[in-house]
Amino acid sequence: MPPRTIMSTAAATAAVLALGVTLLAAAPQSGAAAAEPAPVTDYCQGQCDDILPPGQNGNATLVEILGNKAFGTHPAHSDDQIDRYDGLVAGHTALTDQKLTDFFNDASFGVPKDRVESVVSPRADVTITRDKATGVPHIKGTTRYGTEFGAGYAAGQDRLWLMDLFRHIGRGQLTSFAGGALANQGLEQQFWPQAPYTEADLEAQVAYIRTHEGPRGEQAMADAQAYVDGINAYRDKSKNGRYFPGEYVLTGKIDAITNVGEIEPFKLTDLISIASVVGGQFGGGGGGEVQAALSLLSAQQKYGVAEGTKVWESFRQRNDPEAVLTVHDGTAFPYAGKPDKGRGTALPDAGSVTAEPLVFDRTGSAGTDRKAPVKAPANLRKAQGIYDDGVIPEGSLPGSGSGAQKRGMSNALLVSGKHTASGNPIAVFGPQTGYFAPQLMMLQELQGPGISARGVSFAGVGMYVQMGRGQDYAWSATSAGQDITDTYAIELCEPDGSAPTKDSTHYRYRGTCTAMETLERTNSWKPTVADSTAEGSYRMQVRRTHYGVVTHRATVGGKPVAYTSLRSTYRHEADSIIGFQMFNDPDLVKDAASFQRAASNIDYAFNWFYADSRTAAYYNSGMNPVRAAGVDPALPVKAERAYEWKDFDPAANTAAYTSFAEHPNSNGQDYYVSWNNKQAEGYSAAGFGLGAVHRGDLLDDRVAKLVAEGGVTRASLTRAMAEAGITDLRGEQLLPELLKVIRSRPVTDPELNGVVQQLESWRAAGSQRRENGSGSHGYAHADAIRVMDAWWPRLVEAEFRPGLGDDLYRELTAALATDESPAASHGASGAHSGSAFQYGWWGFVDKDLRKVLGQPVKGPLARTYCGGGDLGGCRDALLASLKEAAAQPATQVYPGDDTCKAGDQWCADAIVHRALGGISQKTIHWQNRPTYQQVVEFPAHR
Repeated sequence: MPPRTIMSTAAATAAVLALGVTLLAAAPQSGAAAAEPAPVTDYCQGQCDDILPPGQNGNATLVEILGNKAFGTHPAHSDDQIDRYDGLVAGHTALTDQKLTDFFNDASFGVPKDRVESVVSPRADVTITRDKATGVPHIKGTTRYGTEFGAGYAAGQDRLWLMDLFRHIGRGQLTSFAGGALANQGLEQQFWPQAPYTEADLEAQVAYIRTHEGPRGEQAMADAQAYVDGINAYRDKSKNGRYFPGEYVLTGKIDAITNVGEIEPFKLTDLISIASVVGGQFGGGGGGEVQAALSLLSAQQKYGVAEGTKVWESFRQRNDPEAVLTVHDGTAFPYAGKPDKGRGTALPDAGSVTAEPLVFDRTGSAGTDRKAPVKAPANLRKAQGIYDDGVIPEGSLPGSGSGAQKRGMSNALLVSGKHTASGNPIAVFGPQTGYFAPQLMMLQELQGPGISARGVSFAGVGMYVQMGRGQDYAWSATSAGQDITDTYAIELCEPDGSAPTKDSTHYRYRGTCTAMETLERTNSWKPTVADSTAEGSYRMQVRRTHYGVVTHRATVGGKPVAYTSLRSTYRHEADSIIGFQMFNDPDLVKDAASFQRAASNIDYAFNWFYADSRTAAYYNSGMNPVRAAGVDPALPVKAERAYEWKDFDPAANTAAYTSFAEHPNSNGQDYYVSWNNKQAEGYSAAGFGLGAVHRGDLLDDRVAKLVAEGGVTRASLTRAMAEAGITDLRGEQLLPELLKVIRSRPVTDPELNGVVQQLESWRAAGSQRRENGSGSHGYAHADAIRVMDAWWPRLVEAEFRPGLGDDLYRELTAALATDESPAASHGASGAHSGSAFQYGWWGFVDKDLRKVLGQPVKGPLARTYCGGGDLGGCRDALLASLKEAAAQPATQVYPGDDTCKAGDQWCADAIVHRALGGISQKTIHWQNRPTYQQVVEFPAHR
């Protein structure tokens, strides 16, 4: 059978054949053997580990999909990392360096001969060797082209269907490709307006890299073309050999009997499209200025302009002095701060804001979830309807879904060699990108001319390792989210000089009434075996201007305007390829300084972390535009030349950007932590929520303690990460203050006092959400956790709503959700996604309660809200909300979904690898942890 499509057991294969399946996978032919590349020295010496659940193999033939649905079998290497990943929850307390590989892969370079599972040479100048343990491809090329061709070929082997999905998501064509399920409609309606392009736009971005990035740009596009060639080579072979992913049959692309049909060839512009999805989701920052303006207006309407602005700024927390920092040595990096005297701000008139319509001309099932199942052949019925809820269920992608905050994800813990047992820096880090089957990323090792690395890349843009390790260094990233997106208010006009309205499609650009560009995408679908959604269609339309895409209409001072969103990386979705190319080049990255210079070529907003045997280091990347003096980046600004970015040229969306030294950066600090928290002093938050309490505190407190004790090891730093990953932020950071208020007088109600005692016991035990026994699927302190989950939204409302009033409370909660517990479905990644406690009112509650308790507060809220500032009144409000929460049964706190029964607390938290293809995975214990993670300690250097 072909590599990557091996059935788990012969019995399973026989059972599937009994169903009458006729599509059998013929073995592909390997090419001629390649010459063996020169060996590289691995300076990690067995001290580099990694993990990426559920498993490497993300392709499944129709036979394998049907076997999974009928019998629960899994293709080889599709689920062999999930148990080790899950096992760290119970195993971290007794973790030693020697036991790390019980929970992680050995990430050493190469594959020992006795551990080789398969070797394929799709060309004479490259080999793809897969190891027995995980099936990870180790790609070695004797030429640059061959190496990149092999990377593309391996990507086809492991993620062909996933790559096809994401190029269609990026192009706004998901429903036409995979079916009209309501979640698919929602997903393309969310993503396409963020990065709408014509084919000419995508081609222009390819040309821009070739012509503006020098020899490295030319090499990058040559590498990308070789990668695409490799994908297409596998696409052709798998189609002709009938071992292509079975989803193509189930969605009606290929006939299972005749093999008639096509997998569309990949092209360079597909990579730009995929990059727009990945970069926009994980590497964006800023935006949201219209909602910010609405909340500011609400505050001003309640308190008056001066006092309302003061109140709003105290919630906005642009530079909270109590926020946890990545660069904590006092170095400041001023950026995007509040100007002393703002100018050009364009606040809307009250009640005038309306969202720009996106969807038109709906027919059939468009906008609904109406089903019309096809009559599936008997041999396919086990897989019927696998996409009825969408190929990517709503809210599963980080930042997607109704009301979800964008971005976030990922954490990093690094300790300087001065504080480790070995004297070498240690890093435990990785991206937190949600949980899917297969994952959005894939592991690979690349060895070839000018390339030497092992790690992960997002499928479809894997020309280089994007996060991983080199010969004597390792690196990773967290989403930074600094402000690289602004909102402009463009003055509307009519070309004939008549009075404009909010619906006008022309705007004034540098004195000229200019037509908005209309971009459209028409999609249609019919029911298939995979997606039973009834036939339908619609047209998506966006208006594009020199100042970005129109998002809202309003009036400002009575005059009609359109609000637009302008992201600095728009039209530059793949320019970051240069930085990734540099990361993989052993002749370029030789130390922390050269790595930081390479990272500065990444245009998206990321925090980059680096470790070798000598230094731990940090650099914040991103195309930070230089704004005009006096412009407030937190609010909409007039679209006039005086308020544009410095040197702004709309033709290619270029401008002047802040210098290398102005980006937060550091070498050799005692330790670094990042969990999408604030980077450094003066580096203003792009949105609400970077305040006195942040999930980064869960890491910072633990790592600071380890550093103070000294002798840090890989195991002890991993334990700190794992412990933080099962800890409830509210219980650890805020429950002590809540209990102080409540215990300021005796609780006379015996039943309520018992609830308070449960919370106290849970806090004393560490505020963890952890099983009371391995595999029990029940939490220790389950009642206390249930009460906290029910209480938190109630206590926030009881604490703040009376003082803020209904309107301002509504607008502020629209800007920042109050809660993101693991069981919440409204968080940044939706339900069952692992990531939790990033977005919430933790910092507001903390500052307010400390003020009520008479404790010192730096950067306090402008007013005290709990009980109107009275301790007794605050206590009464908290107890009343607590009593109400305690009475709420588990079936209401955890209402159940398609995975869990109502009342199943453990399951409500649990991680579900959302199936992007036909293979499902088991549910695992909740962890607030990177999806892909490295544990590294280099003992030597070149």
